[in-house]
Amino acid sequence: MKLRTTAPIVLAAALVLTTAACGGGGGSGQPAGDGKSFEFWSFTGINQKRTVEDYKKINPNVQVKLTEVGSSTETAQSLTTALAGGKVPDLVLIQGDNLPQFVQQPQNFQDLRQYGADKIKGDYLDWVMSQSTAKTGEIIGIPTDVGGLAVAYRTDLFKEAGLPTDRDEVSKLWPTWDAFIETGKKYTAATGKAFVDNAGTSVFYQAVNQGPQKYHDPSGNVVYATSPQVKNAFDYALKAIQAGITAKQSSFEENWIAGMSKGDYAVVSAPSWMLNQIRDYAPGLKGKWDIATIPGGAGNWGGSYLAIPKGAANPKAAWDYISTMQSPQNQLAHFLDVGSLPTTPSVYKDPKLLAAKDPFFSDAPIGKIYTDSVLGLKPFLIGPESAAIGQEFLNAITNVEQGKGDPAKAWDTALANIKTAIGK
Repeated sequence: MKLRTTAPIVLAAALVLTTAACGGGGGSGQPAGDGKSFEFWSFTGINQKRTVEDYKKINPNVQVKLTEVGSSTETAQSLTTALAGGKVPDLVLIQGDNLPQFVQQPQNFQDLRQYGADKIKGDYLDWVMSQSTAKTGEIIGIPTDVGGLAVAYRTDLFKEAGLPTDRDEVSKLWPTWDAFIETGKKYTAATGKAFVDNAGTSVFYQAVNQGPQKYHDPSGNVVYATSPQVKNAFDYALKAIQAGITAKQSSFEENWIAGMSKGDYAVVSAPSWMLNQIRDYAPGLKGKWDIATIPGGAGNWGGSYLAIPKGAANPKAAWDYISTMQSPQNQLAHFLDVGSLPTTPSVYKDPKLLAAKDPFFSDAPIGKIYTDSVLGLKPFLIGPESAAIGQEFLNAITNVEQGKGDPAKAWDTALANIKTAIGK
């Protein structure tokens, strides 16, 4: 899941649009297009309209028909249906967890190497590009962003609990997830309130995205049942529940949104894209939030790719959009404008990125915090079953948290449900 909205940070900069030369032709059997228009499918919650408007400022004669299909999962489902029916968009945004199912069928997409993707792939993080590269070499997607991990916390509530509020001191409170849970116990003991919003997305989803092997091994075999990284993350979530430090409020639901402003919890997981969610859902709390390092120091949750279906009528126009908007300098400009973390490491040392601070989050140095998180990551493979596997683990944890599941049986229940869901 990746739900995001975009709201400009004060450091917003004008988007520096640099046109990129389009590569060669579209190959045999490719539909003829007019080169001056293309149809673009995106998912909701990320204000893709803004990016399209920026593109049209330097390409005023290009018509972009943007459709926000629904959630990232709904968009992937609609794309699957469209591919089967033959009527496809020219360009589509695919969320990272949904991408592997499409990479397994490269014949359904334009191989972006024909437009020059092989010449620019070095601009992007190797492990991110590898996710959109088929085993037979086709490149079907160019990455738009990644989701480095951090923790957002309420400085006012920490102060009331007698905890430090300085972000460096707060980061030192939890070098490990065990220490994070112990800090939660101190907060709850001092205030009588929950420390963290929930154990599923704010503990399990973070810890499971921090190591070298998640649900699949490097060869693509499913290993969710035997991966120490997965079991440890699951156990941390159960420990948080048993410690009584969670608000039992599932991320993005109405009570979670309302609870954010009410102070029902003091801490929430904050991958880079989450900052806009917090800003939008609790606008009155400007200056009361800050950002600390994630336990363990690094990780990634989220990221998306732009792809061109095989039957696209206007693939060259779609590629021009990709190559223009996803250049290193334009990814940097987009980060400064709306906070989407670049996938282009060449800009990670750019003074503008390193100087980026977010006044809503007490002037936290978001550029440095999130790039450090991504650069410290040991990459892991995302497979075609990853989304379904993660959802079943989350369901089992949520059931325990809501008092509907037995913590002693939760792991085995999750494994059984996963096997039913994916057949492995």
